[in-house]
Amino acid sequence: MTPAPVLSPTLLPEADQRLVRTVDGLTGEELSAPSLLPGWTRAHVVAHLTLNGEALQRVLQGRRRGEAVPMYDSPEARDRDIDHLALADPAVLRERLLAAVTRFGVAQEAMTEEDAAATFERTPGGRVIRIGNVALMRLREVEIHHADLDAGYSALDWPAAFCAVLIESMTKYQDSAPFRVLARDLARTWQLGDGEGGPLVAGDAAAIGWWLTGRGHGEGLDCDAGELPEVSAW
Repeated sequence: MTPAPVLSPTLLPEADQRLVRTVDGLTGEELSAPSLLPGWTRAHVVAHLTLNGEALQRVLQGRRRGEAVPMYDSPEARDRDIDHLALADPAVLRERLLAAVTRFGVAQEAMTEEDAAATFERTPGGRVIRIGNVALMRLREVEIHHADLDAGYSALDWPAAFCAVLIESMTKYQDSAPFRVLARDLARTWQLGDGEGGPLVAGDAAAIGWWLTGRGHGEGLDCDAGELPEVSAW
């Protein structure tokens, strides 16, 4: 398993603070409005972020007990719980998000270097994940889905350090033909896909990161081969 990129210790706490501020500012009507994710309201996105935080907290607490606890009982249970929580009273949803953010942070701080190599399953018998990747997983969830809320925070607001970490992590997801990305604002190039070389996609890091997660249509990007390469969905 490939180690996760090294994260600045402030990236996730600061991302959490921004997310909580945004959600606290949404009215019940605004929470029930559509998000950028097809079929999901903003409340669905908040519910997902809440349940994701709770699930990862359980994983980390299980590790401290010496148990390998899966994140979710099943994909169906995950989806059902999101749908249910999305219908909760807005105040309950806000409070539960804050609690999930706080408790995950406490659980993460209790992890040691020895814990990092331990693994858990996303669902029983499903994808195996390293404990050392949990902080990156949660950071991506918070920053990307915060932008998915379409509530005044977008990829353009992502910190440069997160953009770099996101692009680096996305190099592990692409099994397409090889291509490269150049973040002009960071003066950095990454290789993606199966192999070396390939077309060069250039633009600001935030636009590249947004596109690599399967969002938008490559706005703000250009490619020396004409059309942008196809990317695997995140």
